[in-house]
Amino acid sequence: MTPAPPRPELPEAGEAAPIQPRVRRAWYIACTSAELGQDVLKTEIFAQPIVLFRGGDGAPGALLDRCPHRSVPLSLGRVVDGQLACGYHGWRFEGDGRCAHVPAFLGTPDAPGRRCLAFPTREQQGFVWIWADPGSPPVGEPFFFRLMDDSRYQVITRVLHAEGSVHAVAENALDVPHTAFLHGGLFRVDAARNQIRCVVTRRHDRVECAYIGEPRPEGLVGRILSPSGGVVTHSDRFLLPGIAEVEYQIGDENHILVDAALTPERDHRTRLTAVVAVRTRMPLWLIRPFAEPAALRIFGQDQRVLAAQTDNLRRFGEAGFASTELDALGPHILRLMRQAERGELEDPDAAPYQREFSMRV
Repeated sequence: MTPAPPRPELPEAGEAAPIQPRVRRAWYIACTSAELGQDVLKTEIFAQPIVLFRGGDGAPGALLDRCPHRSVPLSLGRVVDGQLACGYHGWRFEGDGRCAHVPAFLGTPDAPGRRCLAFPTREQQGFVWIWADPGSPPVGEPFFFRLMDDSRYQVITRVLHAEGSVHAVAENALDVPHTAFLHGGLFRVDAARNQIRCVVTRRHDRVECAYIGEPRPEGLVGRILSPSGGVVTHSDRFLLPGIAEVEYQIGDENHILVDAALTPERDHRTRLTAVVAVRTRMPLWLIRPFAEPAALRIFGQDQRVLAAQTDNLRRFGEAGFASTELDALGPHILRLMRQAERGELEDPDAAPYQREFSMRV
């Protein structure tokens, strides 16, 4: 029998546009601790309506936003004595989904048909995480923001939304070539380009591109962060199921780590929880009035192009994607997500896939 040809590491020109993989057996940020507070909060993950509340011990609970009695949204209710009370008939539920109280009912309130579907939760570092597949036991723990609690760094947290899939938003966040065009003048400029080396390394649960020999970007943000220039140590990473990480270091004093935790509210709507850890020679209060508006302007440009891309994918269906090696991480992100969706991750002990190429930035 003739062996099947190996699968290409990059898509061929004209490959079908990616349909959003649904990596359900994973932890995703549902909200910040401050957003939840002491009231009920509704959200979506994979288009599943979910209601969150705090139980009697203060721990977050997450239930499918549907009362099993008459299918009214539980998010219309309120918290009573640490239980979620439906606003229609007053049935009350614990964080694990058990029915705890049926007003005027003399029997035992809890029974299999009266329980709500519950999602496992974790609260850490000021975020409430949900295990998105209530039918399977949680595996591992949520992502830990490694510099968030480091006293040497100042940390900024933002919650944003984008009309695009997790794959599209992650690829956009980690894509270098578009920055000189979509963000021309703000981050990079399409002039006086320098050739650098790029090393892509893919493991069973992540992919990284290290950019070697990159000068400080000539755009406004780069000049604010490092007025004297210098060579940048720059790496972009994607970690399953949806962490996009950008890391810049200029010399020993300037270090920036941007972690974006991506939550698939719907196939083409993504919640982006950004945690930006900054250590610079200049105090953050001095550069923040300039850097933060520029960063938000950059993200606004990304939001618009992602929405336009999503509209075109809906209009044209599975239109072809043509890629080159400059699309350093996007094809690998899609591969990892599809493997995770099928539960077919590669052997964590296997030698990583690696390749090297050059680009001009």
